[in-house]
Amino acid sequence: MKPISISLTPNTEKDDIRLALGLILQPWKWKKGRAIGDFENQLRGYLGVRFAVSFNSGRSALMAILRSFNLPADSEVLLQSFTCVAAVSPIIWEGLKPIYVDCDKESFNMDLVDLRAKISPRTRVLMVQHTFGLPCDMEAVLGIAKQSNLIVIEDCAHALDASYNGQKVGTFGKASFFSFSRDKIISSVYGGMAVTDDEEIGRRLKELQKDFGYPSFFWIFQQLLHPLLMNFVILPVYNFLDLGKIFLVLSQWFGILSKAVHWKEKIGKRPSYFPERLPYALAALAQNQFKKLDRFYNHRREIVDLYFKELQNTAFELPKEFPGRKNSFLRFTIKHPKAHEIIYEAWHKQNILVGDWYMKPVVPIDTDLESIGYKIGCCPNAEKLAKITLNLPTHINISVQDARKIINFLKEYEHHNKRDRK
Repeated sequence: MKPISISLTPNTEKDDIRLALGLILQPWKWKKGRAIGDFENQLRGYLGVRFAVSFNSGRSALMAILRSFNLPADSEVLLQSFTCVAAVSPIIWEGLKPIYVDCDKESFNMDLVDLRAKISPRTRVLMVQHTFGLPCDMEAVLGIAKQSNLIVIEDCAHALDASYNGQKVGTFGKASFFSFSRDKIISSVYGGMAVTDDEEIGRRLKELQKDFGYPSFFWIFQQLLHPLLMNFVILPVYNFLDLGKIFLVLSQWFGILSKAVHWKEKIGKRPSYFPERLPYALAALAQNQFKKLDRFYNHRREIVDLYFKELQNTAFELPKEFPGRKNSFLRFTIKHPKAHEIIYEAWHKQNILVGDWYMKPVVPIDTDLESIGYKIGCCPNAEKLAKITLNLPTHINISVQDARKIINFLKEYEHHNKRDRK
């Protein structure tokens, strides 16, 4: 029986699998093709911007954006903690210095008081993350940036389809980037897009895209193989004697499948496949997912509404919804003092893989914080949230029945927890 999972290629449907299978049998189509330009034009039109330039990942897109600014070496880039090393690595790789800003305990986005305190004469860029799909307070962020003459980049990796006061995220800053990796709003296993309305930045991005070149055939093969192995081999036996989990680990260990985060990134180093442009095969996968964007959102909203309804008046602190901000709800993030215990018991007792974004101020859990410039104690809110948050799945392959099973588990956990305290 397949587990209820928050990740492990969550958005993949039958048509995506058929498309990946067809592409894997046609390697002559893997690199160049019309789908690349078509997908860029579709996203450009959707956002209403002048430039959307594709790359093989959000990391490569961010590298291109930073490079297009021609910043002095060691310029400071402000970004929030309670994030993934994938948002930090491009800053380091481009010879810049990440400065971590604490996050707000209610929105999970950047704490504006700490932001003001950490602006220095060397600060050049402010990168705001729309965490879990909830837009930042962009009016306040832009005001602070203007006062200090900072360039604003939007990290929209979680937030395709989110908006702030009716305006889509990714259209407020000087530039923005999106991710289409395996567990984002839409997925092509790897993939990203740099977006801007600035003529000069757009021109530089397109030049950099050409300079980066395409990934290797083997790397493309790894990504096309991912949805096939996940759906036909790994997930069906994931919980049977842990065979699926063992096969996943071994296939990544031997390089059959790629990992979401390479081991080099966890120590501040750059894997060889960054930066590169988006190949045709992955553009085709992303394009196929993009046409489902509205259906995906409506489904996530249905699941989210069920969570809100059934988990109110429980010991779980639910996410806050803010006026004027459309949350894409990539994940439904809740708080509980025993979050890590709940994550462990959900898997081992109920075959439910709920999410652990973020169990450290910068994940994955085995990231060497010193190598990426994070000092324990610099972001206390993020460090506390890392201990008390867990995420519930909202993606298209989570049925109402699955969501109710998760809800029932959480309520039973709460009931037993209350009984144990008596």
